[in-house]
Amino acid sequence: MTTASTEAQRIHTQRLGTLLVVGAAICWSLGGLIARQIHLDPWTIVAWRGAIAATSLLIFLLIRDRSGTWGLFRGMGVGGIGVAICFATASISFVIALQHATVALILVVQSTAPLIAGIIAWAWMRERLGWASIAAMAVAFAGILLMVSKAEGHADALGLTLSGVIAVSFAVATVLTRRYAHVRMTPATCLGTAIMGLIGFALAGLDAFSISAVDFGYLFLFGAVQLAIGLILFTTGARHIPAAQAALLSLVETVLGAFWVFLFLGENPGIYALYGGVLVVGAVAANTIYGQRRVARQPLNVA
Repeated sequence: MTTASTEAQRIHTQRLGTLLVVGAAICWSLGGLIARQIHLDPWTIVAWRGAIAATSLLIFLLIRDRSGTWGLFRGMGVGGIGVAICFATASISFVIALQHATVALILVVQSTAPLIAGIIAWAWMRERLGWASIAAMAVAFAGILLMVSKAEGHADALGLTLSGVIAVSFAVATVLTRRYAHVRMTPATCLGTAIMGLIGFALAGLDAFSISAVDFGYLFLFGAVQLAIGLILFTTGARHIPAAQAALLSLVETVLGAFWVFLFLGENPGIYALYGGVLVVGAVAANTIYGQRRVARQPLNVA
């Protein structure tokens, strides 16, 4: 294969990866909009979303890996189980938080996960925490304070707390995948959604089976399309582009998620939420870009 054809293949692969990750972010951004259409108790939503997502992800794994699927689950180890627990915690918290906060607030706080991951990696693995990351955290924190202090939409302490739980859960999962490099995200998230479904059915009881066909249709979209297909697109696309680029593209979820509920449901968190959101997303994006360029400038160790 010639150098030109190799370069063309590389560009094509990166474009494909970018499109897949953007597609994942678009799927995820629909979460708030879909959830607002479901008129069921939160634990019933958790139960069916988890069960449907777990089934969808398992079918995908069986098609892709066939007889090797069970080996992926067996080989996850402590790191994979930790990621699954983190994912289940974040997904459950998201459903409950929607009852107590605006979609914009939840997504903006959630978007700080990469910054929180930096703090956890510094405390746990002694990774260096540079001045740029510290500055980004300060700006992001200021943005969140602005959103909360001037909140014009529906938001309370529980909604804010659960939004923080989501961000911390994703941050811990991020650090675990770096600490345990063998962790495969698709089987780990499949296990996480299964855990989510089991907890939901246990707490919802028989009420979980008293749902209408319309609500089940929305639950299917919430579990199979918004969550499972989003995960499949992301895990497939992220393999073809740098991790920092994937993280940046995922911020599309934050912007679009707030836009959809404003456009279709009139959920307006207020102008200060917009200002705060810009600060947070801008801080996360700037920190990611800076980190990517800093790594690119480092000399290769060929010893």
